[in-house]
Amino acid sequence: MELRQKRRLVVLTGAGISAESGIRTFRDDNGLWEGHDLAEVATPEGWNKNRALVLDFYNQRRKACLKAKPNAAHLKLAELEDSYEVTIITQNVDDLHEKAGSSHIIHLHGELCKSQSTVDPRITYPIDGWELKLGDTCEKGSQLRPFVVWFGEPVPKMVEAIAAVSQAEALAVIGTSMLVYPAAGLIDYAEEAIPKFIIDPSIPSLYPIANLFPIAEKAGTGVAKMEKALQSWEFED
Repeated sequence: MELRQKRRLVVLTGAGISAESGIRTFRDDNGLWEGHDLAEVATPEGWNKNRALVLDFYNQRRKACLKAKPNAAHLKLAELEDSYEVTIITQNVDDLHEKAGSSHIIHLHGELCKSQSTVDPRITYPIDGWELKLGDTCEKGSQLRPFVVWFGEPVPKMVEAIAAVSQAEALAVIGTSMLVYPAAGLIDYAEEAIPKFIIDPSIPSLYPIANLFPIAEKAGTGVAKMEKALQSWEFED
């Protein structure tokens, strides 16, 4: 008997999934991020204006990231690889999906625990510990910056993410407001017939989408409910 290949499950995760691990969401109600204007710490202009501030900001985020542990949602998504071919597309820059054991992860917005050359974005290095300092340079002699996609910068991983979503046989969107583009537009590349799950305590308002299943819960409990729903879904061969 020929074994059926695993169904392709693609999961887009946002800040809400990491919030349950104690990592604060991207911005609070007044538009600030950990008390900083986003223009100061998350734009090329902010970097050029005050590199020391930007480095310290991400050093503090990295320190918190290193201490954080994956929660039930991260662990369940890794466990789902036993039954599905799972691709994680994350807007988060933490490494909680890696810590949980997921094996195929597309980091749309970069990785907090890596540094990047300021003259050649193709040059990246893992950061040993939590601190990146002024004077830390790449092999070409330029200052290293956080390996994070800032506002106003291109998102190179979008091509890979679009390809994954377009080939998905099921799609889940977890812990994201669906307001930050281009990531928010990924759902448009999914086939109409596949099941699409939105998991968040506050379900974002979306235009009519076929086979959309909202689960108005936190990621930890919502992913478990999604798994049960997937088991009863009749996939087309």
